[in-house]
Amino acid sequence: MALEVHTLAQTPITAHVFSPDRSQLAVSLNSNDVQIYSRQGQEWVPTETLSEHDKLITSIDWAPHSNRIVTASQDRNAYVWQEVQDPETGKLVWKPTLVLLRINRAATHVRWSPKEDKFAVASGARAIAICSFDEENNWWVSKLLKKPIRSTVLSVDWHPNNVLLAAGSADMRARVFSAYIKEVDERPAASVWGSKLPFNTICGEYTSPAGGWVHTVEFSPSGDVLAFASHDSSVNIVYPTGPVFNIRISSLPFVTLTWTAENSLVAAGHDCQPVVFSGSEAGWQSVGSLDDTTGVKAADGPRAGYGGNTSVGRLKTGAFATFRDADTRGKSSLSGAGSASADTKLLTVHQNTITSIRPYQGHPGQVSMVSTTGVDGKLVIWDVNAVAGGR
Repeated sequence: MALEVHTLAQTPITAHVFSPDRSQLAVSLNSNDVQIYSRQGQEWVPTETLSEHDKLITSIDWAPHSNRIVTASQDRNAYVWQEVQDPETGKLVWKPTLVLLRINRAATHVRWSPKEDKFAVASGARAIAICSFDEENNWWVSKLLKKPIRSTVLSVDWHPNNVLLAAGSADMRARVFSAYIKEVDERPAASVWGSKLPFNTICGEYTSPAGGWVHTVEFSPSGDVLAFASHDSSVNIVYPTGPVFNIRISSLPFVTLTWTAENSLVAAGHDCQPVVFSGSEAGWQSVGSLDDTTGVKAADGPRAGYGGNTSVGRLKTGAFATFRDADTRGKSSLSGAGSASADTKLLTVHQNTITSIRPYQGHPGQVSMVSTTGVDGKLVIWDVNAVAGGR
């Protein structure tokens, strides 16, 4: 159930992240700038722009404890932004620090480690840069995870132990690496993923069943389970010492997911709605959507062109119905421009692909609300307990 719906822009939102206290929001509006919005009453108002990148910003992350922002871009760079006091005005301003990534292709995804002493940058250079701060030289340096990655890395996520890193890539595999850096990390305790963990150790490698790019990966709150979604319209739940569950969906692929508890997660993507999955080591299944797509939206009025009981998706648009009727029944409604079937408004709150989903309220293992942004320029806050029926 959508608790809040905000239209931030008329352009796609590539990535979003909230400040630790949820009073500010950083977004990439499909450009080379980061726009920071502040909450004023019920509205989000743009207050600052972070400009340093030359090309599209692909990913943003905001460290909850140190209050630092890291950005990654197609210009092959990453910057760490920190609030400092301007000596002239006395105001707090965001100051960027360049990161030496040593990659020759676009940076695609970035995430802070749980202790915030490292961050990982995925790239199109078939490598992941593990970045840490060099205090002697006062800059961020990187160490590259390369083998056996064979294509662009699309997504990364940290294990709670601050050492293991999950990565999904366009070579159709999700992998778990050791990102242990001797100068930064303490020796990690043994886990279900292994005990000896020198840098670049492969702790697990899992293939997308039907050969789809792995768009998103994430560890469960305990770190003992891995979930990944791929372009073959599937969600996979991996228990490293047990089974691997593959859930095939009949709609369009997911591109982002987040765990809400140890036994439940929410995934979203090209189908324009967040879908809840739940289960355990005994089995996993789709529970339903957070978006009620069966009835009329009170705020927007009737959304014509659909049957009330249809499953939602891009292929259920009025435009598609028009061509389907012309093809299968020889019917054409193009002459009646105002007819119901010519309407292309979806029954979902989001009107285009959801690009990013984030926990909004709660803590790891007990998330009660999530936020989504999409190509339609909307920010939506959802109650994860209000599931609107099965799929």
